Amino acid sequence: MLRQMNTHVNPLLLCLILATTSGCNQQDNLPLAKPENAGMSSEGLNRIRTVMQEYIDKNKLPGMITMVARHGSIVHSETCGFMDADKPMRPDAIFRIASMTKPVTSVAVMILYEEGYFRLDDPVADYIREFRDMKVFSSIDKDGLHSVDQARPMTIRDLLTHTSGLSGVGADSPVDSMYAAADLSGGTLKDMVQKLSGIPLLYQPGTTWNYSRSTDVLGYLIEVLSGKPLDQFMKERIFIPLGMEDTDFYVPVEKLDRVGAVYAPDSVGIKIIIKPDTNSVSVLVKFLSGNGGLYSTATDYMIFSQMLLNKGKYNGIRILKSRTVELMTTNQVSGMKMPDDEFLGPLMSGMGFGFGFAVLEDNVKAGITGSKGSYWWSGAGNTYFYIDPHEELIMILMTQFVPNFHYPVFRQMRVLAYEAIID
Repeated sequence: MLRQMNTHVNPLLLCLILATTSGCNQQDNLPLAKPENAGMSSEGLNRIRTVMQEYIDKNKLPGMITMVARHGSIVHSETCGFMDADKPMRPDAIFRIASMTKPVTSVAVMILYEEGYFRLDDPVADYIREFRDMKVFSSIDKDGLHSVDQARPMTIRDLLTHTSGLSGVGADSPVDSMYAAADLSGGTLKDMVQKLSGIPLLYQPGTTWNYSRSTDVLGYLIEVLSGKPLDQFMKERIFIPLGMEDTDFYVPVEKLDRVGAVYAPDSVGIKIIIKPDTNSVSVLVKFLSGNGGLYSTATDYMIFSQMLLNKGKYNGIRILKSRTVELMTTNQVSGMKMPDDEFLGPLMSGMGFGFGFAVLEDNVKAGITGSKGSYWWSGAGNTYFYIDPHEELIMILMTQFVPNFHYPVFRQMRVLAYEAIID
């Protein structure tokens, strides 16, 4: 057990020590403010540490970073617990952010949109020729799988909103079985597109919201339009301009000690299921997944989030125009039925979806504290970000534990952050 391996360390003392040091050296590129100067209560924000530490003390989570910004300044940053067995969580820890890659890919796509490379309602097949003859699944019987023509072509807007008709991974349908058999991540993005082109869509484009491979296809679209690999485009147009020094599709060997293990529940608490090593983390990636391939830090993702909250600009650098960010963070699927399955159903209740983000439409139906128009997303390893433009509030939580949403850890953090607002 993680806690048994560290019985000589006072966990609360460790949390306090690391929280103090992180405030000095973690956010070199981010302004700091006393909570009260940003309309928040220090006492209220301190409750976040107390609640998060309980997860660690009870051996439910290994360690984490929590960060809150208001009115453009960091007002809370805590580093608690451990990265890997008895290795303390460090302020500059690098996390597998999984599906929090999707908003980054969506921003990259919209950079090209602003430069006139495409229109949102252009057919995807105009740029990805492999998709010209894609069919739509209709039924399966003793004679095999049957399909029909698309009622209208899949558009780039459909890819951005997950209404493309593409499916994902792990679902239970004949199309998903074909995805699994095709090994879609087993080559390059171009290889994936070629494989997808031979598999029917699960739904007619524009009719159903379905969490899918859409953002991986957007990654390939970026490569086609820009003439550059996805990682190079992101680095040149987003990461370097913003100073996101630790965000990439792999982690250099010299930074490997900053990557924590991935944990999962077991009969006595938690166990390591993925231990980082050079071969799994520090090699150049062949499949550049715009869906979920990035590593990042709490600081880097806070910079990215602040750029979004600032309507496309951070530290004097403009990544997108303000009206583009407004478009991206506005519900684009109004009136469309959202999922009702056990996993996505509760998450998307009361939500709409923009270009890469869930958008809060009804906080009563969603059962959460928050302002209408707030937007957020998460990663499979329990990484989260949440942006409330009305309150000028950003929350980030980083840990490495699967399955996602096993504990209501981010819901608790979000409530405590809102309760700390005093002005």
